[in-house]
Amino acid sequence: MTLARRHSVTAADGTRLFVEETGDGEPLLLIPGLGFASWSFTKQVKALSPVARVITIDNRGAGRSDKPHGPYSIGQLADDAYAALTQLEAAPAHLVGTSMGGYVALTLALKHPEAVRSLTLIATTSGGPGAHGVPDETLQAWTKAAPLGAAGFARATMPMSFAPGWVDEHHEEYERLLSQRLVAPTPPEAWRAQFAACAAYLAQGAPRGPVAVPTTIIHGTADRIVPYANAVHTAQRIPHARFVTLEGAGHLCWIESASLVNDLITSRITGPAVDATR
Repeated sequence: MTLARRHSVTAADGTRLFVEETGDGEPLLLIPGLGFASWSFTKQVKALSPVARVITIDNRGAGRSDKPHGPYSIGQLADDAYAALTQLEAAPAHLVGTSMGGYVALTLALKHPEAVRSLTLIATTSGGPGAHGVPDETLQAWTKAAPLGAAGFARATMPMSFAPGWVDEHHEEYERLLSQRLVAPTPPEAWRAQFAACAAYLAQGAPRGPVAVPTTIIHGTADRIVPYANAVHTAQRIPHARFVTLEGAGHLCWIESASLVNDLITSRITGPAVDATR
């Protein structure tokens, strides 16, 4: 088994970012979503490290990275990820972005196309006019749970990130994931700073310009955080992308359908270098 290698890299403003890498081969950067950290890729790292140099990053405000006061922006988080790639001499890399991590990955690909080999955008959106925000029911649940603190908020709201019924059917696995999340929970003020960055991105959209790298869009139809309609919206922005629908899967579809998602990521790493004009 390949041992993980841990690093601390430095963002442009001095923020220290926690990064971990496993395996060898072409670099593959996994970027987590709102309030989440490297733990959310527990089903990806071991599976993908035989075919890639798998790098996970904790975004500023989350996990084991520094948690500076906001405001944050998606552009800033993309610059953080770019700093990690350059300091680890890992560019160009394949990028996988989940939820907010997809906002970051797409923004990075548009700001620094020379640093990106391919994109896999999971349960995310390109934002802007036509994008669909977080459903009201979910926003209400988040607001209700906000006074509970990091641990209470996670326990109260995380079930909504899975497909209806998934937590009941996979209770032990859910508890393991929740425990991993709470090892280094995201403080409420940092969560709010990430959320505000997401809201601004949803309103403004990703930076302009063509996405010139091979891209895969993956989305579950039972997503209660980033509605499935966003996948269609993103596919219109990136018409050359491969579009994969996961029927009945929730927001955390890369956990629920890990084997399939891992195969799709692997195909991006081992497949043709260029298909952007297809």
